[in-house]
This record gives sequence, C-alpha cells and structure tokens, in this order.
Amino acid sequence: MKVHILAGAIALAFAGAACAQTNPGSAPASGTRADSTRPAASERDMRKSEKERIEAAYKADKARCDAMQGNAKDVCMKEAKGKEKVANAELDAKEHPTDRNHRKVAEEKAKADYEVAKEKCDDMKGKEKSACQKEAKAQYDRAKADLKGEKNASEGSSRMARGAPATSSRQKP
Repeated sequence: MKVHILAGAIALAFAGAACAQTNPGSAPASGTRADSTRPAASERDMRKSEKERIEAAYKADKARCDAMQGNAKDVCMKEAKGKEKVANAELDAKEHPTDRNHRKVAEEKAKADYEVAKEKCDDMKGKEKSACQKEAKAQYDRAKADLKGEKNASEGSSRMARGAPATSSRQKP
C-alpha cells in the first residue's frame, strides 16, 4: 500500500515537472523572465558554494595563525589573505575565462608572494633586511613585467588576427 502511494507521488511529481517545461521558442511562463545574461540557478548556487568554501578556508587558515606569535603570525596572516584573493580571482577566471581574468589571477599570485616575502623580511635586521626587501621587490617587478609582456603579446596577436598592425608605425617628420 505504501509503495503504491509513494510511486503515485513520484509519478505526479514528474508529470507536474513535465507540464511546467516550455517548448523552445515559446513564451516563458507568466511571472518568469527569459534573460540569457543571468546565470542559471545552479550556476549561482555553485558560485555561492565556492565563495563559501573559499571563505571557510580563509577562516580556517586565519584560526591556524591565531596560535602563532610575532612575525610568524603576521606571515601566516599574509599567506592566508593571499590565498583567499588568489582563490577568488581563480573563481572569476573559471566563471569568465577571459585574458583579463587570467592576468588578474597571475597578478594576485605575484602580489600575494610579494606581501609574504616583505613580511618575512621583517624578521631580519640591517643590511640583510634591506637586501631581502630589494629582492622581494625585484621579484615582484619581474613578475609584473612578465605579465605586461604577455599582455602586449596577446594584444599584438589579436590585432594581427583582425588585420591591424601589431605596433604603431607612425613616422616623425
């Protein structure tokens, strides 16, 4: 008896869902909005769960840092914040895979590495600290220059694909 009731309920649920679907090209059901620019509910739910996962990971890393003291705690906090920013940038790049978003991921990684390296330099003193900071800045500048070179290369190739010259060929009189 219970099996028949359960089977009937399931059949009604599927029948109701089938009736609620609209044919392609037909008008949407009343009260709904056909907007192709808005992500589907499942995509929004997925993004929301990813955001929550990133936030939970950040909070766990931050809690791990609370047990530390001094500069080690500061370094740990910079690492946690950097991981969070990189993860958010990666999520954006995953959702919208454009060159700009991929560059943003690389920029966030370089920035996070730089912040952590600067914080690690605070453990040192004198010339050693100064040299450490200069090295950290040099690595960051190299990473930014590499990103700029990649950006220019990708812009040049996209201009060539459109038939435009890769660089400006203005002549001075």
